Amino acid sequence: MQSNSQLPIAQKLMEEFANQTGLTQVGREQHRYLWTDAYAVCNFLELYRQTGDDNCKSLALQLVDQVHQTLGRHRQDDARSGWLSGLDEDQGRLHPTAGGLRIGKKLNERSPAEPLDDKLEWDRDGQYYHYLTKWMHALNCLSMVSADPTYNRWARELAKAVHPRFIFTHPADGRKYLHWKMSIDLARPLVPAMGQHDPLDGLITYSQLQGYARADPAEHQRLSLDQEIKELAAICKGQSWATDDPLGLGSLLCGAYHLAQMIGRATFPQDELLDSLLVSTMAGLNSYATGNTLALPADNRLAFRELGLAIGLHAVTRLKSLLGEKAARFKKAGLLLAHVESLTRYQGLAEKIANFWLADTSRSTPTWLEHRDINTVMLATSLVPDGFLSLAPYFWQSSRGPQK
Repeated sequence: MQSNSQLPIAQKLMEEFANQTGLTQVGREQHRYLWTDAYAVCNFLELYRQTGDDNCKSLALQLVDQVHQTLGRHRQDDARSGWLSGLDEDQGRLHPTAGGLRIGKKLNERSPAEPLDDKLEWDRDGQYYHYLTKWMHALNCLSMVSADPTYNRWARELAKAVHPRFIFTHPADGRKYLHWKMSIDLARPLVPAMGQHDPLDGLITYSQLQGYARADPAEHQRLSLDQEIKELAAICKGQSWATDDPLGLGSLLCGAYHLAQMIGRATFPQDELLDSLLVSTMAGLNSYATGNTLALPADNRLAFRELGLAIGLHAVTRLKSLLGEKAARFKKAGLLLAHVESLTRYQGLAEKIANFWLADTSRSTPTWLEHRDINTVMLATSLVPDGFLSLAPYFWQSSRGPQK
């Protein structure tokens, strides 16, 4: 676990984020971005756990409200207005995720008549599947910490709204896939290709949501994701997860730990997928580590991608502990522990990455400042990662729990 010496630094980083994005500074323009805000919600919850400061929990709640009020509605420079779902104001507030959530990019989405410009598309708005799953995860964490099922319900309403719009059957092979990016109204794909880890993100996240909802059988049935989980499991079958991208590797490790926690609580049916993720990560980490990219100057590096890996590496010790504690729940516990043991040799990279980006000189470069919000939040996550990594109530019941 990270020592509490990192806590004041993480607090300062999150205060900086809250001020610079208009979350707390009165009169400042709000700047909401779905990926960044999902990690930020988890960070505020972790700061609440560690400090007992109710203001941290309030900031998480306030941020969720701002995201829904901003990214759950049409852009100010769009001819359309109101909730993306088309619901009236009252119903929209009760179901803010029913139309999905915008990414929060600076430029509006391209019109149907405009040709695809691969470079420009990175700066255009729309809906990303892997950003939506991150927000579902954050909402679920908030439900578990606050013991309020509303946020889990909103997460499942989000899944029910976006899943049928992103999934499609390819005419060439008859198999189902996911579009990578959809239009703001979910009516048309903006980037038809599938993100490599998108179906995996969806499968793990939907399973989390279902695991929480099963505590209330009536609510579970009303917004059941059983069919969606079945479809994603079919897409995942036979897929390769191998990557040497640091953010992708971090995502695999985070996913592996989330998966292991669900297997340990008997809310995920098998551990073959966990084995596959760990094998893929080992190969990718070896390739990444030998590439020596961490020796490059800050101007040639992207902090948030490296910090994604650092966050994932913090899952390794937690995964090792979990496998030891609940070995009987895993069919291949010995093999999985051997994989995790092999991964521990890379754990020093997490501290190396965080220390590099904590240096003032690194955070004054154009590459840091260009992505300052996401860099700031993910640096904080790398210092206090349990808010994002650990799935309550397992975490909250096995730690000192929420304060007050």
